[in-house]
Amino acid sequence: MRVPMLVGLCLGLGVAAASAHAQMSPEQAQAIAGDPAHVPQSLRLVDVPKPTGPAIALLNGRDLNDWQTWLGYRDPALTYLDKPGAKPIGAGQGSMFKMVEVDGGPALYVNGETWGSIVHNKKFSNYHLRLEYKWGAQRYAPRVDQPHNNGLLYHSGGTPGGVYGTWMPAVEFEIMLGSVGMVVPVGTHIGVRTSVGYDPKIIYPHRRYMVGGRTIDVAQPAWNVEASTDPERPVGEWNTVDLYVLGDRAIHVLNGVPVMEVHDLSIRDRKTGKKRPLTSGRIQFQSEGAETYFRNVTVEPIAALPRVVKD
Repeated sequence: MRVPMLVGLCLGLGVAAASAHAQMSPEQAQAIAGDPAHVPQSLRLVDVPKPTGPAIALLNGRDLNDWQTWLGYRDPALTYLDKPGAKPIGAGQGSMFKMVEVDGGPALYVNGETWGSIVHNKKFSNYHLRLEYKWGAQRYAPRVDQPHNNGLLYHSGGTPGGVYGTWMPAVEFEIMLGSVGMVVPVGTHIGVRTSVGYDPKIIYPHRRYMVGGRTIDVAQPAWNVEASTDPERPVGEWNTVDLYVLGDRAIHVLNGVPVMEVHDLSIRDRKTGKKRPLTSGRIQFQSEGAETYFRNVTVEPIAALPRVVKD
């Protein structure tokens, strides 16, 4: 997921990072003041919990009857405008989401041309979600020259299209080339905390997950935290995502490597301003500019989280 100030920028490029740093507003600079320097870390997962019950397959291999879809604006370039001057397409999948056969088995195909979401009907809490994904060949405007991008959104709830007319509020496990596992609160009333270090090689907010780093709230204007490393395989190959969720805590894992740990997930009541822990919700996949395939999507219950340790 992208936000207005960052449309058109590419993560991981030193030139873009330098430009973004030079253009920081006083508010942006204040938001990241005091972040310690990022130190590269080699992380691994230990004490992986055994499931407390059977796994549930979220894709039935035939149809999308267990899912609901929502499409944003016909022109995705309108998505982040304060006054887009158009209405979202709304409920209905068209050809953006469908079950297909790929590499000898069923997979969910996400087209990416029109931005939107597909959300599973059930709510889940205290689980280990596993899936495989790979990128297709096609990318679409306004991200045709930017990294392949879609996302896995968890603890989804509220109104379809409640965020930018396109996505249901949630916590995002970013699935974007080079940044898989990044965390993004999808909705300004969604709260996320994690620990970070300052990495000048990436664009604002220059924050990368770091064990033992500064504990921060992920909130505007410092809208995201980058994954600790990039263990993604080349475009066209399958990657394995593991998401461990227990209560208001979660761990993001890519190809067996932990890349993000978050805690104190919360949601703020927009009327009263009161926050409560965010501990359950629906599973949501984004359509956001790139062809993507998802397969072997399963959820199994757990009663403990694994631990992230550094070597």
